Amino acid sequence: MASVFTRIVNGEIPSYKVAEDENYYAFLDINPLATGHTLVIPKREEDYIFDLEAQEFTGLWAFARKVAKAVGAAVPCKRVGVAVLGMEVPHAHIHLVPLQSEADLDFRKEKVQLTSEEFVEVAQKISDAFKSL
Repeated sequence: MASVFTRIVNGEIPSYKVAEDENYYAFLDINPLATGHTLVIPKREEDYIFDLEAQEFTGLWAFARKVAKAVGAAVPCKRVGVAVLGMEVPHAHIHLVPLQSEADLDFRKEKVQLTSEEFVEVAQKISDAFKSL
């Protein structure tokens, strides 16, 4: 069965998309650590990030770099933090989290609650910033 992320890429499950190209997809995490918390994935499903083909791996990081710059431009923060855990969803993914401090990258802390309107607004800001890079 396809992962939830593959189903998002295929349009079977809605997402707050911020960026996409032929190989990669970025969307807001629906249980964010901070406003603007974005997930970046390869469209091809692969469970473990280090099992990606070399070209796909480097392409994912290049795409994530551009998305991180867009997140930083759209969401007030000191830095955009990066985490690769891959324990919850069997589809390689990179977390990009707007940070005010290192404590903001603690996955055990309570998640930020946003309305669907707030998600749409943040996704649009990041998407616009991505397109302007």
